[in-house]
Amino acid sequence: MATLLWFQGGACSGNTMSFLNAEEPTVCDLLTDFGIEFLWHPSLGMELGEQAQALFHALARGEKPLDIFVFEGTVIRAPNGTGRYNMFAERPMLEWVQMLAPQAGIVVAIGDCACWGGIPAVAPNPSDSIGLQFLRREAGGFLGKDFRSKLGLPVINIPGCPAHPDWITQIVVALATGRAHDIALDELNRPKTFFTSFTQTGCTRNQYFEYKQSTLEFGQGTRKGCLFYEFGCRGPMTRSPCNRILWNRQSSKTRAGMPCTGCTEPEFPFFDLAPGTVFKTQKISGTIPKDMPAGLDPISYMGLAAAARVAAPQWAKEDMFVV
Repeated sequence: MATLLWFQGGACSGNTMSFLNAEEPTVCDLLTDFGIEFLWHPSLGMELGEQAQALFHALARGEKPLDIFVFEGTVIRAPNGTGRYNMFAERPMLEWVQMLAPQAGIVVAIGDCACWGGIPAVAPNPSDSIGLQFLRREAGGFLGKDFRSKLGLPVINIPGCPAHPDWITQIVVALATGRAHDIALDELNRPKTFFTSFTQTGCTRNQYFEYKQSTLEFGQGTRKGCLFYEFGCRGPMTRSPCNRILWNRQSSKTRAGMPCTGCTEPEFPFFDLAPGTVFKTQKISGTIPKDMPAGLDPISYMGLAAAARVAAPQWAKEDMFVV
């Protein structure tokens, strides 16, 4: 039986809410079928007050085994590095992280905030928030770039705002059943099984993307027009399986007619965009998207776009805005 402890730092609890809605497997499956012992979780833990503190201290001292330490939310260091903006169980949360992470067989960061700072770490970052082992794309974070858990692993990052519930439970099952070293990680410590392909993979609007035909408005059907050229969709540049492992087993942002916001990438949220243009594609010289899909440059894009528009069949042009 694997033991699991889940703490929340500077967070909105969105990843916990996502986790509790997991379907394959469910949270109940983790407990009954996979034998995972939840030592404590903010929404599931039974211990309160002194009982909870006694458990945490026993884990921090290594008196009780801790196989998986899951952390949601940022590590808050303000004010002045003390972490006292985020008190938990009578001490700053950052102290609990300092004590518990080295005792854990595996450390898992759930959601953008825990992975690389997320929204709280956006400048001016008054809470001095940071991810466990990254700040945006810069390795280091609160634990340092050289941190390794007892099993010799870096922090395993499962990003998203929130992370998809099944990404969480499936990775937890793999870790709890002794397959931690079989999980290949990318350069950002994300499991490659989920974060190798782009969000665009499986998108029902791909045919319009190829022919450079843009949708005219948000929410326009499930297949009509591409959201990349006019509405700031980051699907071609974002690594996630959102169009392969659907949300609520039925949809995704692009299938619902909303652009991908790139929430599994360290730069999310993209607050460097001009005001009022979060859902508007930034362009060079008024025609070329500023952010290009992987492997493309502006000159290549111009040539491909021209050829695609010429080759576009009539069905792709109907009721669409040609870009």
